[in-house]
This record gives sequence, C-alpha cells and structure tokens, in this order.
Amino acid sequence: MKILTAAQTREADAYTIAHEPISSIDLMERAAGALVQWIEKEYGPEQPWYIFCGPGNNGGDGLAVARLLFQRAYDVQVVLVTEGQNHSPDFQQNLNRLPTEIPVTRTASPDDLPSLLSYAMVLDGLFGSGLSRPLVGLHAQAVQHINNSAATVIAIDLPSGLFADAPTPTDSAVVEADVTLSFERPKLAFLLPESGSFVGKWHVLPIGLHPDFLNKADSPYSLLTPERLKEVLKPRLKFTHKGTYGNALLVGGSYGKIGAITLAAKAALRAGVGLLTVQTPMVGYSILQVAVPEAMALSDAHEQHITAFPEEVNQYQCIGIGPGLGQAADTALALEKLFRQALPPLVLDADALNLLALDRQLLRNLPANSILTPHPKEFERLASPAKHDYHRLQLLKDFCQEHECYVVLKGYHTCIGTPTGECYFNTTGNPGMATGGTGDTLTGILAGLRAQGFSPLDTCLVGVYLHGLAGDLAAEQEGEYALIASDVTQYLGKAFQQLLQ
Repeated sequence: MKILTAAQTREADAYTIAHEPISSIDLMERAAGALVQWIEKEYGPEQPWYIFCGPGNNGGDGLAVARLLFQRAYDVQVVLVTEGQNHSPDFQQNLNRLPTEIPVTRTASPDDLPSLLSYAMVLDGLFGSGLSRPLVGLHAQAVQHINNSAATVIAIDLPSGLFADAPTPTDSAVVEADVTLSFERPKLAFLLPESGSFVGKWHVLPIGLHPDFLNKADSPYSLLTPERLKEVLKPRLKFTHKGTYGNALLVGGSYGKIGAITLAAKAALRAGVGLLTVQTPMVGYSILQVAVPEAMALSDAHEQHITAFPEEVNQYQCIGIGPGLGQAADTALALEKLFRQALPPLVLDADALNLLALDRQLLRNLPANSILTPHPKEFERLASPAKHDYHRLQLLKDFCQEHECYVVLKGYHTCIGTPTGECYFNTTGNPGMATGGTGDTLTGILAGLRAQGFSPLDTCLVGVYLHGLAGDLAAEQEGEYALIASDVTQYLGKAFQQLLQ
C-alpha cells in the first residue's frame, strides 16, 4: 500500500471528484459516513460528544459527523474554533445543514471552550493534513485545552497541529489523540517515533478515492500488507527435500554471548531453512550441540571469540553474521578477509555492523545486496546522526543507494530501505518485543529465508512481517510484559500458517 503525501491526497480527492464524478460535498459526506460507521462500532451513544471544528474541510468533516451522529441519537455538541477566519465552501454548507437542535459553541477566547469531563468523547476536526505552519493563538489554546482534559480524543484524518509528511516543530501545539481515523491511506507521520506518539492507535477508513489515481501515484514509501506477502510465500511442494530449501551458515557468539547465536539458529530453522551450520568459538560448541540439535556445529580455533571463517563459504546459500559476535581485533580481521572473497548473500547484525562502522574501508567493501539489520543507534554509527525522523529516512535511502544494500531499520514500524530508494514500513510487532534477543531471532529468520532463494527484498519483507506477527501471537498468550525472544521463535509456525491462509 503506497503512502501518499498531503499534496497527493488532495490530488486524489480532486481526481475522484472529476473522474467518478462526484461533488466535493458528497465526497465529504462519504468520508463522514465512514467515520460514523467506525464510531458506531466502537462507541455507543451514552457519552457526550464534543466535536471541535476548524474553518476548513477538516472542520466540515466534523460538522457532517455531528449531524449524522445526532440522527443516531448521540449526545452531540459542536465547538467552532473559527473566529475571524474564512470558512471553506464545504464547511459552510455543512454548517448550514446542521440541525438547530445541536448545541453550537462559537469560541472567541479560551474562556468560551467547554469543560471536558473524563467520560466525554472529543472529535478533533480542527485542522487536517493541509497544515503547513504551527498553530497559534486560539487554535493552539484549544489544542492545549483538549490535551489537558482526561476525555477520549479521536482525530479526524490527522491530529490537529501535526504535519503529515514533514517534521513538526518541537514547541508546536499538537492534539494528543487516543485514536486517529485516516482516510484511504495512513500518513507518513503515523509511522515515525517523534510524530507517531501524537497519533495513538490509527485506523484507515476507505472512502472510495479513485483507484486509477491511487494505482498510478508515485511514492517511495509503502506499507506492508499480507496481500503483498502472500504473492511471495507459497505452500511447499510435495517432491522436495532438505537440499531444496537451502544451506545457511550463522557465525557469532563469544564468551558470555552464546545465547545470541543460539536464538538466531533456532529462528533460522523455524524459518524453514533446509540445512543450518553454526560457527561459534570453542566455548559455544557444546552449548550449540545440546541447545540446537538440528543444526551442525563448527568450532573456531579460539576459545572465546571468532578468528576465522570457514574455507569453503560458497557451499552456503546465505551467511548470517553478528549475533553475540563481539568486536575483538582478530574478529575484525577475519571479517575483512571474508569480504575479499566472492560471497553468497550476507545478513549482518549486531557486532558485525559495529565492526563495519569502525572500519569505513570494510564498509566500502560490503558485498552488493547484503542485508543489514541495525537498530537506530547502530544505524547512526554506520551513517551519521539524524536531525529528526525525516532526516533519518533520507539518510537511510542515501545509505542503501550508496552501498547497494538493504537495511532493516528496526523499530515499532520497522522500515526496510532498498538500493532503489523505496522504503517499506512494517505493520506487525508490539512493545513486548523490546527485549534482548528479538533482534537475534530476526537475523536467523532473514538468513533462513535468504538461503531458501528468496530475493533480498522479499526476504526482508516476509522476514520482518513474520517476525512481528509471531511477536503479536506470542503477546496474545504471554502478554507484552512477559514476552521474551524465545517466544517469538516458538510462534513462528503459527505466523507462517496465518500468512499462508
């Protein structure tokens, strides 16, 4: 699913109006109907609803919702924060349509704003995605009034004051929504940490924007959907064997960190790889043989860390390097020597990434189409510090294009950067996965999939989605607080089953 800019969304509206054809006021009515349908499913008419409306089309949406909720016997009050401003034509038309029985508060000062009780519902229709400057004056004071209340806040399309696809100034007044109901597509701001915190839970409401425009719209950003992944992940055929599904090598572990490579190994096997070999220092050999009997174990000559890679690396369809690896000097030399060879596909994580960051020449020799899986701090070491989330996205695109690699930038909405400049945001996963070892399980999943012959892009898309989905299934049973990395691996099978349904 492509993620559109605010400008493209306005163009989609205009295209729909011209080519469906439909009048703008009827398209607004359709959007309001979608909002009301969602509200009716989630909330009954027991609580009072305060619908805050600004002077533009976002306020027009709010007025239309007020009318439709009133018709359904909801307790509705309208709060107009439009003093001294021109109303959009559709706003004015919906204001004219408002039943006289609905109480309307016209605010000229903060003293006019109604008290909001804790059990009240607030629908934020002050400003939408067209906003390009911070809110000031009465609008900012209205936002602060909403935020200071304990009411449940639902934002129409976008929390007021938040920019849709640009950094919002840090001192701006922004509605802190509990829920955001976005029309047709999510906004880029929903998916980034700094702005996403204002959005709360978000839902996409289809409103029938013209599919021709949506299909042709050009955007570097997409949202992962199960439909896209089901085209890639197919049921296994009957007449296959372990050699059909690839031979992977995982390299990692050091004294005190054998658990990391063990977690990666178990996840690689659960991801369906046919054969798996795991190389650890001598201290990890017995641990691997007992903990992961399905894998073959190789022992480095050194007791506590890796000093050399296997001679015949081309027998493997993928090499995953990094979990628990450590940053010993001879480990760095071994990685440098490895990069001088013709290599199978690579998946690099953890200390493998830190070694790349310490040696820029090593980074310049990174084999094309490698998959890197940094968390934000590791990516900062590889690229450079980001001024804000949007700058980090640009750094991600630049880095992937410069090094011809795929970067899985981990986070709540993990972002997959590609050499072509496209970025894919994940939709699975939960805060319970913010625990040690879940990144190691992701490395194992990606190495296991890549060894099976999936393209680097499909490996990233399927692997990241499955990893998060397994975490979600685990959280349903264990809860987010109690979730551990082994749970993610345990629920991978159910994640595969759900995606293949």
